[in-house]
Amino acid sequence: MAALLVDEDPETANLHALSAARRAGRVAVVRETAAITAYRTGDFATALRELRTYRRISGKNDQLPMMVDCERGLGRPERALELGRSIDRAALDTAVQVELAIAMSGARIDLGNPTAALGELEIPQLDPTTAYSWSPALYSAYAATLEELGRQDEADEWWARVDRAAAALAEIADENAWETVDVVEEEVEGHDERDAVVGDESVAGDEHGAGALDDTDQLGDDVDPDDDLGEIDDDNPRDVDGSAAD
Repeated sequence: MAALLVDEDPETANLHALSAARRAGRVAVVRETAAITAYRTGDFATALRELRTYRRISGKNDQLPMMVDCERGLGRPERALELGRSIDRAALDTAVQVELAIAMSGARIDLGNPTAALGELEIPQLDPTTAYSWSPALYSAYAATLEELGRQDEADEWWARVDRAAAALAEIADENAWETVDVVEEEVEGHDERDAVVGDESVAGDEHGAGALDDTDQLGDDVDPDDDLGEIDDDNPRDVDGSAAD
């Protein structure tokens, strides 16, 4: 239900997601959904708490960019930069690397350092010759940062690239709209119908026994300001206020 409502009614979607989190608090996707819907309503404290829980349960860092952006939304750009540097970016999927670069650039803007913000965006994926799903957002952030620096002519070129990339991606989506995939169902050898019944019963039983949240997963817990942050690398050439990037 939350997924269906998040675009048109994020507040109601968030209520559904939080209700689901109370019943199935140890399910990673439930906590992730609660985080995303809270983020969409501007409740960055709740979103950050839920994202930390999702990260702990799943062991994944795919929502790190949103966590960084939540720190920005809470008025803590320095914490945002510290969090973004706590993970090896090379270990992230390419799309997540791009999202993180955009979030980190925004934190640099928050600190009044557009030069360092531009440097955050100058990553290998900033390639004007090839359009990927992340290209319009990356190009847009780059163009906006160029405008912050007063480099309007360059910014205009990148805004034009945003339009071209979006058009190319839309064309590809239209071409693939009518593609079909054949699904072949195979009977699993040795499958016993009685096993399925027993499995269903065991799942049903778990719904009554494993849905409660433990003390660390309660929705009302305060956010620990030191939770999930890596140590700052003293050898990292990028300092928090961006002066090293000037």
